Amino acid sequence: MAKHHLSRSAYERLQAEYHDLTTRGRIEVANKIEAARLLGDLSENGDYHAAKDEQGHMEGRIRHLEHLLDPLNHEIIEAGDAETIGPGSIVTIVYEGDDDDMAERYLIGHPEEKTEALDVMSPQSPLGAALIGKGPGDWVEYQAPHGMLKVKVLEVEQA
Repeated sequence: MAKHHLSRSAYERLQAEYHDLTTRGRIEVANKIEAARLLGDLSENGDYHAAKDEQGHMEGRIRHLEHLLDPLNHEIIEAGDAETIGPGSIVTIVYEGDDDDMAERYLIGHPEEKTEALDVMSPQSPLGAALIGKGPGDWVEYQAPHGMLKVKVLEVEQA
């Protein structure tokens, strides 16, 4: 199985989330379940069912984080060459036929790298895979669901 590539900051953020969910999160949900039990009949207790659903979602996220954080399943990537696109790069691209002011910026990396400022593009996606190893000024063609598309790399920076 392929390893997940994570930046150091994403890895540390995921560790903190895991710690929070396995400590404060579990205690909080257990308290909600206990409070709902005290309300009586569990078969028609919406608070109880909502708390149990929340617990299930949280435990699913904890299992997902355990998998990602397992040393056998991830690799920490460090910043690479500032002029070459790779995991951890922030790339600015423009589609063929569009003006440069219509450029789009993406972080190339794992979906867990998502930030408020940038959308994340997986290096395994058709466009992400085509961009790997390219640099500013390069034109890249890739197979999209409705045919071949072409983009120009305007800028590459490291996250």
